Amino acid sequence: MSAQSVSMPISSAKASARRRNRISAIIINSVLALICLAWTIPTVGLLVASFRPRDNILTSGWWAILPHRAYITVGATSLPRDTDLSQPIKIDNDTVTDQQLRDGVTLSDGRRVQWNSRRGRTLNVQQPQWTSDTSFTLENYQSVLTGQKYTYTLPDGTVKTDQGEDLSGAFLNSLTVAVPATVIPILVAAFAAYGFAWMRFPGRKLLFTIVVALLVVPLQIALIPILRDYVSLGLNGTFLGVWLAHAGFGLPLATYLLFNYISELPRDILESAFIDGASPFTTFTRLILPLSMPALAAFAIFQFLWVWNDYLVALILSVARRRCRC
Repeated sequence: MSAQSVSMPISSAKASARRRNRISAIIINSVLALICLAWTIPTVGLLVASFRPRDNILTSGWWAILPHRAYITVGATSLPRDTDLSQPIKIDNDTVTDQQLRDGVTLSDGRRVQWNSRRGRTLNVQQPQWTSDTSFTLENYQSVLTGQKYTYTLPDGTVKTDQGEDLSGAFLNSLTVAVPATVIPILVAAFAAYGFAWMRFPGRKLLFTIVVALLVVPLQIALIPILRDYVSLGLNGTFLGVWLAHAGFGLPLATYLLFNYISELPRDILESAFIDGASPFTTFTRLILPLSMPALAAFAIFQFLWVWNDYLVALILSVARRRCRC
């Protein structure tokens, strides 16, 4: 058997393997793209809807900004003033009911009619056309963030004016709670993880076991005892109380994650620092913190999102009352 005949099956096997890998990659990437698309579409819809006028949000979906065929009002027609709406209504060659006119009904000639003023017996005449709703506004943000008054029209034609909620203060309060409640546990946990990973002291394993065991303590069962202590110390209704609560519940996970990362750092780097005369604090600030930045950033993202999306702790522990019958 010649070398050429042996190499041909090997080449075909490699080509077949490459083909299978290519097909697998295409399938996996396609599935991931569909998942990302399904995850992103609702977010895009919320963003687009936030810039649409109130009436448009109530009457159509956010996808109305895309070109589509819809019934557009092209004129109006009137019925006799004495038309009995409890009986079938004659419109040209078609017979419709009052309820159909409320919902909108398509006639035999392709036109669509709907009540414009039921009391005035006037109808909107609509025809299907290609259209897109490109009317955008900043009034939603102005009314929500600055408390601006806004007007809108009800289905019965009544124009109503309301006062928007000023959420700028709530936004600043959320930042005031979330940022310190993220920084405090990261700093404390980084020191603790460094001590557990590279320093030898009595009870180190026991203390680390206690920290890991605190991961299973549910947040909800600790709220009432913490609130009692806060009332006795005068911390309820303060930012400091919320910061300490979030920091306390975030410390076990932060310490555990940072310990796993810091303990895997090369020992040679720390030994070189100690040989050069660096103190444990200098080693921590000059070596451990910069090298642990990926783990610190990962936990900071999770902690910030947890605190930002939290409502239960903020609601219970930021109560301004100084008396609590817990």
